Amino acid sequence: MNALTQSLTLPGPAGAIEALLDTPLPADGAAPRGTAVIAHPHPQFGGTMTNKVVQTVARACVQCGWRALRFNFRGVGASQGAYDEGRGELQDMLAAIEQQAPAAAPLLIAGFSFGAFVASQAVAALQGRRAIERVVLIGTAAENFAVAPIAAELHPATLVIHGEQDDTVPLAAVLDWARPQSLPIT
Repeated sequence: MNALTQSLTLPGPAGAIEALLDTPLPADGAAPRGTAVIAHPHPQFGGTMTNKVVQTVARACVQCGWRALRFNFRGVGASQGAYDEGRGELQDMLAAIEQQAPAAAPLLIAGFSFGAFVASQAVAALQGRRAIERVVLIGTAAENFAVAPIAAELHPATLVIHGEQDDTVPLAAVLDWARPQSLPIT
């Protein structure tokens, strides 16, 4: 499926947020099924919205009919502000969701590594305030950050992917996070 990619500048709590919005262009002209908002790896270790895993998730979402919003956290690329240990980055993600994911449309929240930590926090912050259709957490940074538990009602709609040989975050750390929730890991 083809996609239209737009460069966006969103107002954020620390200033401008640089973003890319990929919109599917299906042959039948169908409307997108909703918006996927995807968070990137750790800003202080080279994480950006153009990370290959983030791009792959965005492409997969577009192929499944979702609009895919990737954005740079504060202090990355053209996004203003400075790294804030996850607190400000959560606010950046919530601002991106509020502005680009219509409340009446389905929402998919995804993240890779540090982005998965921020995505889990966004899911927790939005719980009860707006419907979330899907959650995708890849390489969740459970060893270094307080990853929020995923509400039980979202478990059937949640995909947690982690490499058995991940040398950044051991699989055991993610299993220790997921086990009390009975949340499966792929």
